[in-house]
Amino acid sequence: MIIKQLSIFLEDKTGSLARVTGILAQHGINMSAFCVADATDYGILRMVVARPELASDILRNHNYSVHINDVVCLKLKDVSGSLNKALKVLSDNDICIDYMYAYASTDGVAISVMHSNDNNRMIEVLQNNKMELMPASEML
Repeated sequence: MIIKQLSIFLEDKTGSLARVTGILAQHGINMSAFCVADATDYGILRMVVARPELASDILRNHNYSVHINDVVCLKLKDVSGSLNKALKVLSDNDICIDYMYAYASTDGVAISVMHSNDNNRMIEVLQNNKMELMPASEML
């Protein structure tokens, strides 16, 4: 249930994000989920795309620093407390979430993209607690 995520370092300048999304659009690469985190002089764009290796190659050819990371996507009911239940299970099993981002769809489902220093153990704990993971084929 591992999904590949791109992490792209962006200059902290107006239009940086638009340039990346424009490059991806020109090549027909859709972003399923993303988040942007800022630091002092740069930002990090993390995103799940349909063809991560191709997207990475294209962005590198445009001089972007790109890393491919493994993440886990948890599928939850879009109701109050469902994320808390999952996070409590992870916390109770000493699994630290390095970062996460989430979105809710119109069909009552919420998706949480998570990264841990031990994604395989996170998957095992979530599955043992009857949590539903989203495979890449469903997300993209």
